[in-house]
Amino acid sequence: MHDITIEFPVHFTRGAAGRKEVSVGVEPAAPPVEAGRVPRVARLMALAIRFEELVRMGEVESHADLARLGQVTRARISQIMDLLCLAPDIQEDLLFLPRVDRERDAVSEHELRTVCAVSDWREQRRRWASIARGRGS
Repeated sequence: MHDITIEFPVHFTRGAAGRKEVSVGVEPAAPPVEAGRVPRVARLMALAIRFEELVRMGEVESHADLARLGQVTRARISQIMDLLCLAPDIQEDLLFLPRVDRERDAVSEHELRTVCAVSDWREQRRRWASIARGRGS
């Protein structure tokens, strides 16, 4: 009787619900990581969305609980949650702002508050367009 060995490359990937799956072949190269950092207002927008989800799912009871858990003031939580009042297209723009290579972000949180201050989405879009033009986008 002869021993036969068959060799071929395999790698593990994440499937549905995070389950590990075996895939045949050479593992694909990891996508290159973009240089720079995610802008602060993009991170705050994502945080506001996550906070809303936590409250909606009952993981936390209120914004006051979020403040306590995050060791920040309720006013700070309100500032972050105000981003959810922005028109959906502005929220999307914020989430997909280009990475920042230089010291200063192209859009400041302070500038963004002037957009959040109005409830009319058309006026928000006008203000946002003005900020976007100012940053060269």
